[in-house]
Amino acid sequence: MPFGLKNAGSTYQQLVDKIFHFQIRRNVEVYVDDMLVKNKDARNHCANLEETFAVFRKYKLKLNLEKCVFAVRGGRFLSFMVTQRGIEANPLKIKSILDMKGPTNINEVQQLTGRIAALSRFISKAVEKSLPFFKVLRKTKNFKWDASCQQAFEELKKSLAGLPLLVKPAQGDTLYLYLSVTPQAIGSVLVCEEEGKQLPIYYFSKVLNGAESWNAPIKK
Repeated sequence: MPFGLKNAGSTYQQLVDKIFHFQIRRNVEVYVDDMLVKNKDARNHCANLEETFAVFRKYKLKLNLEKCVFAVRGGRFLSFMVTQRGIEANPLKIKSILDMKGPTNINEVQQLTGRIAALSRFISKAVEKSLPFFKVLRKTKNFKWDASCQQAFEELKKSLAGLPLLVKPAQGDTLYLYLSVTPQAIGSVLVCEEEGKQLPIYYFSKVLNGAESWNAPIKK
């Protein structure tokens, strides 16, 4: 199948979803260009690999041996650092923002917001912290990076220095959802408790556009 075709990615995803449907979520995660055989107990690793290889042989799939790694306890997967402790933000994506200087044009502001979006699930109230940058993007003809934008940029960098580790909840855990509502944005964080501590699972935030910002706080 030529991957130059626009529908090649979705066609391939449908293919692997179908042939691995007995394993997906249980011991396999499959994406267009990444495949992960996962185990909660290292003793099951060989059995899960054997089951996966049986699927490969049945449907005559081939792997690129140069990209295969086995018995990994942690590593980068889908641009995130996955370890036994949880999911961490990719340090390269953090560094790309920390190394940036104050944007001098619209394109650089777009690069900044794109990099923030890639880390948004790790950042509390990410959209709210980015509001000054979005205001700059609305004025494409009259670019102005003022003191409020620079202050927001510096505060964002400080927050990146201590991004949390995202944990995976266990079946049966009680989950808590905390909401944050401002006139211009909403945010939330899903957490679980472990040994008396509340640990984040996922952050979410959204800009309120147009009529959405007129709603009462309880509706937001």
